[in-house]
Amino acid sequence: MDELSAVRDAAERALAYAATIDERRVFPDAGAVDALSALGGTVPDGESDVAETLELLAEVGGAATVVNTGPNYYGFVTGATHPAALGAAMIAAAWDQNAALPVMSPVAATLHDVTREWLVDLLGLGADTDVAYVTGATVANASCLAAARDALLAEVGWDAPAQGLFGAPLIQVVTGRQAHSTVRKSLGFVGLGSERIMTVPSDDQGRMRADLLPDLDPADGPILVCAQAGEVNTGAFDPFDEIADWTEARGGWLHVDGAFGLWALADPTRAHLTAGLTRADSLATDGHKWLNVTYDCGIALVQRPGALRRTFASIAGYLPPASGFEAMHHTPQSSQRARQIEVWAVLRALGRTGLATLVQRGCDGATAIAERLGTSDGFEIVNDVVLNQVLVIYRDPATTARLIEAVQDDGRIWCGPTSWNGATAMRISVSSWKTTFDDARRAADVITEVAASLG
Repeated sequence: MDELSAVRDAAERALAYAATIDERRVFPDAGAVDALSALGGTVPDGESDVAETLELLAEVGGAATVVNTGPNYYGFVTGATHPAALGAAMIAAAWDQNAALPVMSPVAATLHDVTREWLVDLLGLGADTDVAYVTGATVANASCLAAARDALLAEVGWDAPAQGLFGAPLIQVVTGRQAHSTVRKSLGFVGLGSERIMTVPSDDQGRMRADLLPDLDPADGPILVCAQAGEVNTGAFDPFDEIADWTEARGGWLHVDGAFGLWALADPTRAHLTAGLTRADSLATDGHKWLNVTYDCGIALVQRPGALRRTFASIAGYLPPASGFEAMHHTPQSSQRARQIEVWAVLRALGRTGLATLVQRGCDGATAIAERLGTSDGFEIVNDVVLNQVLVIYRDPATTARLIEAVQDDGRIWCGPTSWNGATAMRISVSSWKTTFDDARRAADVITEVAASLG
């Protein structure tokens, strides 16, 4: 079999896998995991047949996948792969484009410009917003925070990209107590420290208490505030207008971590959650969560034009002069895959109404699960279900942990544990485009059935 025939055969295997995801066990059984040893061993001495290699990967590897691309995965906030994204990913993989510069890929450059305009429109951001594609929300957060760091220091006369941070003026960093771990990780990564930040107490849903923001003086250093759209357990949104008022009065920078919650901006029925969100100077999100494109796809959106370029511009003699948006000068990486191809495909396939429906369907599914479990004996819904997250305790934390393990062993659905106020709770996330209202109700039925079996 020649190489292209082997690739064609692999594509058919991939499509066959995609056609069976609804019937598959969500988490692989022990036998399938043990069989992965067939992929190991010593490095082959000589070349191996391409078709045989791909067949081994498809057969052995495919049996040991977590089927987060189907309708029954409620664990981490993980989107399934939309058909438009899957098809675009296959095309893009064959193209093998480097999106670093327009001269390296005119199609990637064009689709970057198109998707930037579409995202700005759909999310209601400023027309001059810079958009950069990175690996995920962690790097999107880090990119935004690095841009914020350098912009704030530039305002007080310090050129961070040239002078570094040794001896730089202090930046006063404020977050909510329930800020996601990736925000702290990103703050440490960009040199602002993960432990020297000031944390503001949160309410019972994890929202930052804007009335308890500290009394900071900008004379003591520029101010950076990190807020959150979609608390990872409850789905709650910080009070953005109050936080933005406080930040603007002190000449600071407001950043919002919206790994999945930012997409609520595309759903007019969620306007009560997103009020003031578009006042942020920068925002970070994932495309591979609620937008349902493939991994890895993070998006950094900065409403201060030029801030990303100040931080990430890379100068070299062999690089051509500017000829449009140059991704390598707006992100940490130089060479980069053209993530915008899949984003374009999904946005074009869904359109404005389809994207809103995608968000609504996830929220409706979460509400259906909460209503079903909330009326069942022994279940307590801990959070106000305002988005796609449901936080559940069954009888007590220890029994909840037993239930989670039993649900995972059952295999029909998958959801995971979290810690809430120091106790174990079940976290249910609805973010797959495939999960219907009926699927969500069926998931609740599985959970109650398994709970009853615990005795």
